[in-house]
Amino acid sequence: MTTEERLENLERELAEAKAQSTRAKRRSRWLLAALGLGLGVLALVWASAASVPSAEAQGAAGARTVHANKFVLEDENGKARALLRMAANGPRLTLLDENGEPRVSLIVDKDGPGLSLLDENVKGRAWLNVGADGPRLTLHDAAGKVIWSAP
Repeated sequence: MTTEERLENLERELAEAKAQSTRAKRRSRWLLAALGLGLGVLALVWASAASVPSAEAQGAAGARTVHANKFVLEDENGKARALLRMAANGPRLTLLDENGEPRVSLIVDKDGPGLSLLDENVKGRAWLNVGADGPRLTLHDAAGKVIWSAP
């Protein structure tokens, strides 16, 4: 082999080594970019998970306690159909019809527990409560006039 052939081989090998080095640098840059992107996504997921309130497990395994002043139960269309809330005079559970109007209300206040049934015009038609003097059932007509009461 002549000196010229050796130099050509050496230049070819150097060119191939340079090309491999360039490819390796490019690959390293892509890997670093992917790693940075992955860490960024992981940080966003962690931050959003940390900001969402969650129920705390307390007591026995599987038992959960949630503290709130109001709960809203929605149907598949996002309309409120039930409310569980703390009113000024005590806890109240209200069931709503498809129009969002209250139809059933269960309350506990200083006078005792009560159950109210309302018509489509949101007028009380039946009231059952238990007070200090015992149970009482009252029925009303559409105008709100008492039609039956016991005792």
